[in-house]
Amino acid sequence: MPRLLDIFKLCRPADWSKNSFVLIAVVFWLAHYVGSTDVGSTDVGSTDHASLSYQEIHDRLMATLCAFASFCLVASGSYCINDAMDAAKDRAHPVKCRRPVASGAVSPSTAIVSGIALIAGAFALASTVRLALVAAVGIYIVLQVAYNGGLKRVAILDVTTIATGFALRAAAGALAIGAALSVWLVLCVFFLCLYLAFIKRTCDLVAAQAQGSAWKSSAGYDDRNELNWLLGVSATLTVVMYVSYTLSEHATQLFGARAYGMALLTPLVLACIHRFWRRANRGGSDSPLSALRDDKVMLACALLYLALLLVVLFVPSVSWALGTLFLSVESAV
Repeated sequence: MPRLLDIFKLCRPADWSKNSFVLIAVVFWLAHYVGSTDVGSTDVGSTDHASLSYQEIHDRLMATLCAFASFCLVASGSYCINDAMDAAKDRAHPVKCRRPVASGAVSPSTAIVSGIALIAGAFALASTVRLALVAAVGIYIVLQVAYNGGLKRVAILDVTTIATGFALRAAAGALAIGAALSVWLVLCVFFLCLYLAFIKRTCDLVAAQAQGSAWKSSAGYDDRNELNWLLGVSATLTVVMYVSYTLSEHATQLFGARAYGMALLTPLVLACIHRFWRRANRGGSDSPLSALRDDKVMLACALLYLALLLVVLFVPSVSWALGTLFLSVESAV
């Protein structure tokens, strides 16, 4: 009889942070809302305006939280089923051998039943928000089936499927609140997660080589030079896409001069990307949370980026300062 703790570990709660991409849309929507209207203002001559504004914010925040929880459930369900299918192979991996199914703490049948139950819960929760969110969860399941059914053994297609799943999370966040879907948001998330997927494969290879393990990549990522080239390409695309977005007309329409502030944070983005690359080539864990816990420089850069991003997006005086500064510079030039 498996312990509840082992089943909980099977769900990989530490990986729920990956679903934070669902939150991006509501943060940007709220930033645009705050920048374009005064929350709770009564300048239209009626207190109904204040009540409606707060209610709309509340509804969208709750819809986003439900979307986040739905993807946590469906992701955990996929992990359960995937671990049951890959138990034999995972036993040969220096790290994955400690997973509940591979170690024998949870039987494959229990893992599969748990996975199906979690996936059903994800659909049920998504149905309380919007049908579009139900469709997003369904597409995610299709991606997982395709991935586990064979794409994970095909180089490039495996990471492309993973990155698409993360881009789908970001899109689901927008669908949950009824916001227009931004191609910039989808592409930025896609290329970032493509990079992180190659980071994971580099970590797996370096860790296996360092421990003399017989483990081999199912997709054939056995050459560190090839992986470093792929990391370089995907890292470049990530940074270029981020900078292009912050300087785009779309970002300017949404955030005005605050988009300049987002562009000025690019060095912090580049620093985090480099620290991930360095960690991967030293055989560190591929977990983002482990990376942030162990690498103080990466943690400092990530926290500073998030703090400054919130200041840029939500402090009104920053918009005025950036607009004044860059308009003045443009005039001088």
